[in-house]
Amino acid sequence: MMLRSSWRVFGALEAYALMAKSVFRVDHLPSCVPHRLISLTSSSDDPKDGNATGMPEFKKWPNGGGLFHSTACVDPSALIEAGAIIHENSVLAMDVHIGSGAVVGPSVSIGQSTKIGYNVVLSNCSIGSSCIIHNGVCIGQDGFGFFIDGEGCVQKKPQLLQVRIGDHVEIGANTCIDRGSWRDTVVGDHTKIDNLVQIGHNVVIGKCCMLCGQVGIAGSATIGDYVTLGGRVAVRDHVSIASKVRLAANSSVTKDIKESGDYGGFPAVPIHECRRQSVKLRTLLKDGVSKG
Repeated sequence: MMLRSSWRVFGALEAYALMAKSVFRVDHLPSCVPHRLISLTSSSDDPKDGNATGMPEFKKWPNGGGLFHSTACVDPSALIEAGAIIHENSVLAMDVHIGSGAVVGPSVSIGQSTKIGYNVVLSNCSIGSSCIIHNGVCIGQDGFGFFIDGEGCVQKKPQLLQVRIGDHVEIGANTCIDRGSWRDTVVGDHTKIDNLVQIGHNVVIGKCCMLCGQVGIAGSATIGDYVTLGGRVAVRDHVSIASKVRLAANSSVTKDIKESGDYGGFPAVPIHECRRQSVKLRTLLKDGVSKG
């Protein structure tokens, strides 16, 4: 009895396989065939001219299998992995590596030996040489700029400028850097940025800075050279931070910092003053508990 049922199952599977083969050979599929099967049959198009994706202006890059636009300028040594796409008028220099799922938008330029991770989205930006852009980074999207018009409606401010990333910059996973509205957003040479950092529009960051995880920098802030921002530091819009400033984790910069040194607290003050405030607060709390 078990032997008969096994042969029935085997026969059903064999019949299904034969049916599937016959379906994939049909040139014009009926409407009842699932879309997944239709997409498999479309692979008969020549992948070299992008017809398989419905975009004939894109070509398959021989080194990696990704797609590039016919107007893009790509060095022959560049590696574009399968699933990546390079849009029109983009420039990829020597030894650039583009990971699977990455999108290099129109007119983006990438310098020599820069590595772009998986699912990175680049638009309205230029990236220097020897940079590392980790997975999921978004660079060059519109900044968060709105205003209320005379009728009380929320209107979007134009975001039309660029992001300029220097040389030897490293940007951690899922970090976002907005394009400029009245000046370009800039990240200086040798600056290192951790995961989950938000950099608003028009922000200018100097060279050799260190931005730890979950830092948030609001629009139009200016940060000097050799600045270190600890984890979850917040920087208010339109403030300036002098060079060689270090900010403790969870600090908040609400006004200009004009002298180098260590700062901390909310709002950020020189670190010695911040520590005195903490000690005084603890003392007041203990006195209140003892009197109560």
